[in-house]
Amino acid sequence: MSERSAELKQAEKGAIISIFAYIILAVFKLGVGSYASSKALSADGLNNFTDTIASVAILVGLRLSRKPADNEHRYGHWKAENVASLLTSLIMFAVGCEVLISAIKSVVNKDIQQPEPIAAIVGIVSAIIMYLVYLYNKKLGKKYNSSSLTAVAKDNFSDMLTSLGTAIAVFTASFHLSWLDTLTAVIIAFVILKTAIEIFKESAFYLSDGFDRDTLIVYKLEILKIKGIKEVPVLRARNLGANVFLDVTVRMDPNLTVKESHEIVDSMEADLKRKFNIFDIDVHVEPYECDECLEKKN
Repeated sequence: MSERSAELKQAEKGAIISIFAYIILAVFKLGVGSYASSKALSADGLNNFTDTIASVAILVGLRLSRKPADNEHRYGHWKAENVASLLTSLIMFAVGCEVLISAIKSVVNKDIQQPEPIAAIVGIVSAIIMYLVYLYNKKLGKKYNSSSLTAVAKDNFSDMLTSLGTAIAVFTASFHLSWLDTLTAVIIAFVILKTAIEIFKESAFYLSDGFDRDTLIVYKLEILKIKGIKEVPVLRARNLGANVFLDVTVRMDPNLTVKESHEIVDSMEADLKRKFNIFDIDVHVEPYECDECLEKKN
């Protein structure tokens, strides 16, 4: 438990780096976007603003998840990461709708202006910064096995592409194609909404104790490889943050001693934790009733 908490504490560095990067870029883009009359850059700035909130939520989630188990939270506070992601998705969805409505209004009201070239420069610089942040968070998320930080890294990469797209849109708009800037703002809005929906679906899935069925099959096949285990009638798993908790019932030869059964179960737990990085395994043992076993018993 303490080892996992130490890993999450190290993973917090990535969220902090993202927060500072997003704050600086959001303020800069919103300011320059307004000055340069670029709706695409302003939309990108609002996108970075939502990313700031997302990174703050992830940071809070990482810190809450490190709290030890207590009388009211027997399994610890690992799900705080998932709750933070869910709240983030709702905020992102609201901002995405605002960006989309603003872009549509500008088209309806024919308020399409020629953006200044400086907006393209800001987009390129932003893309470079976000790519560096992406590389850092990707490395940190993989090193400390943090699903939330890995998600942040993916968002960083998406923001890099968005900033690059903004720069291209502003540049092409300078060739008397002002509508491209507004079109890019609409595309950015849909990118924000798409990301928000994906994060919401994933968070809701984990918070409702959903788990990938194919992964469970892999676990079961691995358990059945253990000598002495005859059947696996019950196998359940759930994610608490980045941690996998496994509940399994195995059936074994009833003629085995308690010590022998215990040694087999210990071997199974060690094997699963080593191969699949499972955080905790709860095992229930039942007797395997077969003709051969009944003959030995009699």
